[in-house]
Amino acid sequence: MPVDLEFRGQCALLTLNRPDALNALSFAVLNELRGCFERVAGSAARALIITGAGEKAFCAGADIKELGARDLMAQKRGAEFGQSVFAMLDAFPIASIAVINGYAFGGGIELALACTFRLATPNAKIGFPEIKLGLIPGYGGTQRLPRMVGEARALELVMTGRAIDAGEAERIGLVHRVIEGDAAEAGLAFAKSFIGFGLPALAIARAAVQRALTVPLHEGLKIEADLSTLAYQTQDAAEGIAAFIDKRPAKFRDA
Repeated sequence: MPVDLEFRGQCALLTLNRPDALNALSFAVLNELRGCFERVAGSAARALIITGAGEKAFCAGADIKELGARDLMAQKRGAEFGQSVFAMLDAFPIASIAVINGYAFGGGIELALACTFRLATPNAKIGFPEIKLGLIPGYGGTQRLPRMVGEARALELVMTGRAIDAGEAERIGLVHRVIEGDAAEAGLAFAKSFIGFGLPALAIARAAVQRALTVPLHEGLKIEADLSTLAYQTQDAAEGIAAFIDKRPAKFRDA
């Protein structure tokens, strides 16, 4: 299978499994991803970790062999399909973690950008090489990248096609941290830092932060007040406050 999905405890682990093709994203793989995302969304998993098989690549991008000899509308449908699959992560009920182990180019880094968190192994190489083919990113890169690193850095990366290493990616805010050791285990360890909290509060917090990037400050503050009020209405909030007062660990029930 080009995509492997397994469940480890409270987490779902998705592995792009085409190491002979550097885990490239063919349209068949994108369709497999969509099905896997649907399975995870309907499961009891509290986090999704995405990584690539082998030691060379997280995902080297789109399968170039599929990009030629298509008419204008087919090209547009292809871009919209890729965008729709990655956009599923935006509306995901749980947080997602991309563990970038090796090459993450084009569609590969666009997949990682759609995740809530990004970790990178020391051998990670990240870039948007589309310009070298006379193209531009088409699976959300031109929109998500500036929101992560700012317009100036995004323009440089997209318009030069320059690849950056894990250290630079961390410095500019493209990845949250550089990790050592096994990629899947690092992702699972990172997930443990938040999966013990109540899912309603985690989802509300993620929604509040994401909205900050799309509205003016005064509107964002109104949204924050509304979402904060919503969080107070949950049973988990009552439990969290009571546990703090009682000086005991909270027992959240996702309610």
